[in-house]
Amino acid sequence: MHPPTAISSPTPLAPGSLPLLGHVHRLARDPLPFITSLREHGGVVRIRIGMTPAYVVTDPALTRQVLVTDAPDFAKGGKIIDALRVFFGDGLATVADGDTHLRNRRLMQPMFNKAHIGTRSPAMIDQVRSMVTAWPEATPRDVFADMNDVALAVFLAALFGTDLPDHLQSDFTTLMPDIMKGTIRQTVLPSWMTRLPLPANRAHADRVRRLRELVDQAIDHRTAPTPASGETPEPAGCPHAPRQQQEAGLFDTLLHAEQPLTHQQLQDEAITLLTGAIETTGTTLAWALYEISQNPRVEERLRAELDAVCPGRPLAPADLDQLPYTRRVLQESIRKYGPAWMVTRTATRDVVLGGHHVPQGADVVWSPYLHQHDPACFPDPDVFDPDRWTAERAPVTRGSFLAFGDGRRKCIGETFAWIELQIILATILQAWPRLELTSRPPRAQAVVTVKPDAMTLAFHHDAIARTPGACRSVRPDGSA
Repeated sequence: MHPPTAISSPTPLAPGSLPLLGHVHRLARDPLPFITSLREHGGVVRIRIGMTPAYVVTDPALTRQVLVTDAPDFAKGGKIIDALRVFFGDGLATVADGDTHLRNRRLMQPMFNKAHIGTRSPAMIDQVRSMVTAWPEATPRDVFADMNDVALAVFLAALFGTDLPDHLQSDFTTLMPDIMKGTIRQTVLPSWMTRLPLPANRAHADRVRRLRELVDQAIDHRTAPTPASGETPEPAGCPHAPRQQQEAGLFDTLLHAEQPLTHQQLQDEAITLLTGAIETTGTTLAWALYEISQNPRVEERLRAELDAVCPGRPLAPADLDQLPYTRRVLQESIRKYGPAWMVTRTATRDVVLGGHHVPQGADVVWSPYLHQHDPACFPDPDVFDPDRWTAERAPVTRGSFLAFGDGRRKCIGETFAWIELQIILATILQAWPRLELTSRPPRAQAVVTVKPDAMTLAFHHDAIARTPGACRSVRPDGSA
């Protein structure tokens, strides 16, 4: 054990700690107000989860120290990561720091090269159009569920190709929502409780096994030989039928890597990619559509930009770089609503962080949501304002926008995420000239992501103007 490298001062304990429970009641009852309130108590604040202390970093400069400059002192770990590792295995998001992580990241990096993603963009656009144009008009829809379904379908098309058998895609779509709910449950329960033979634990384990079977079938589909010339193909729909045409997906990069991954590693990476691409993307899009429905001037500017870039025709991949306001709307949605609100690291040795002693093995918590609601970096942080991302107004504090992390563990799929988000949002707006909120304003619910508790929208082909009025500034709790 290395001693701390500087003299440290006592770390302030957040108020409201209860015997035995610590701050669990605050994290369960009002997590977002609680996590943002910690900024008032210092750059590093101690909380208690039960009897276990955790150190919350509220200063963006110190968070950058944790993620970038002193990253070896703060390994990927903690309660949330440990719980997710049961589900993800040793995928890129959860594998421990070291040679395996570096090797796998290098192998996967070409998958997320912008030019490589561009080869999949036409298929992604087609997939979105086929889904969103099939929605019935004027029918209230669960937008969060819809956005998760669209994000999953688009990512499957990008990852495995559009020739993935229909039954696989439908099985993925059916299974993933319950998988995500079960995974979230595993992260919030004590570890001893997740190991008990309870019905919910058994059901989650069965779904994980089923998901791995589906991933195996998708991989087998990608590696199945095409029929030789003159061969009679198997009947359509046969699970063993060879593909009639080779259509490269992003996952082919891993299947044909010079340093091939093991079968288990391929499974782990596929599950990690699928899960990471659904919940965060779906959450961002749901909130973006909500804010658009409540801000007529934002909607007008979005539609004007689309009309100028691709008038009277469907979106094309080359259009994406010409949609800066669309990108700003999405970035503001990510800033205002997370999507992640609490992420953990584990101190690998005794360290001094911001003048405070953090012992070896302690959980260190950083919060994208907290930093992205810091009024010092984002004035009026509860107001939805896409123009805060213009060159003149963008925050200059490094580490103030951390939706994709930072440092060597930064999200490898950031470029893909921006392309996917723009494709889905632009295509929905092209397909439906008017959005109508048909539920009460949603409340932000902090689970793994900051998701809406309930939200329905109706989509209309007519563009009848709504009652005129100023843009509403909607706060995370759903109030105006």
